[in-house]
Amino acid sequence: MRNRIIRALRPDAQEFLTRRALTRAIRGGEVLYEEHEPFTHAVFPHEGVLSLMADMQDGRSVEKASIGHEGFLGFVLLMGGGNSISRSVVRVPGYASWITIADLDWALETYPCVRETMLRYAKLLITQTMESVACNSLHMAGQRVASWLLHAHDRVLGDTFQITQQSVAEVLGLRRATVHEVCSRLQDDGVLTYARGSLTIRDRAGLEQRACECYGRIQRLKL
Repeated sequence: MRNRIIRALRPDAQEFLTRRALTRAIRGGEVLYEEHEPFTHAVFPHEGVLSLMADMQDGRSVEKASIGHEGFLGFVLLMGGGNSISRSVVRVPGYASWITIADLDWALETYPCVRETMLRYAKLLITQTMESVACNSLHMAGQRVASWLLHAHDRVLGDTFQITQQSVAEVLGLRRATVHEVCSRLQDDGVLTYARGSLTIRDRAGLEQRACECYGRIQRLKL
């Protein structure tokens, strides 16, 4: 169990959720919930990246927020909602735990630490979303790509993970050609290597130097 919310709970609450959880692999491109689809489970990633997508009528899309092992999918359940407010897509594969709404409701009523911990994360997610608005408006494509890859690196085990350039283009609302140009430049500079959808971070410090300040601001909030 690498999920930070589960790990932050008191031992009795952690044991309850761990026993009730269904844990399985999540695959790149897998849609966990469509927009407006009723939640049946809250999803707690342990490794990988989930993207909450905004899909436009003209076919374009952009990521509203991303979730990794620091959080969970289904925070609207804490605010009285029962339906997904976004299409939730696995961008980087890994594994996650599913907990039924009935079990989550019982835990929220029985263990105060569950609500407290999940509300702290909900605040983080809202702040992350606000930072993303500023980032998308003010920062260059290369900075945004570097920041997104850093967040992805933080959410996986090791330095190699699966991600396509098309996926990065979709989450950032960029042209694929733009992402290809950025990744090629990073590869030429020895910051990363990329082949057939597999990306390896070779120079973490170099990638941080190319990222916008938003990465550091969000990262400090997670700590």
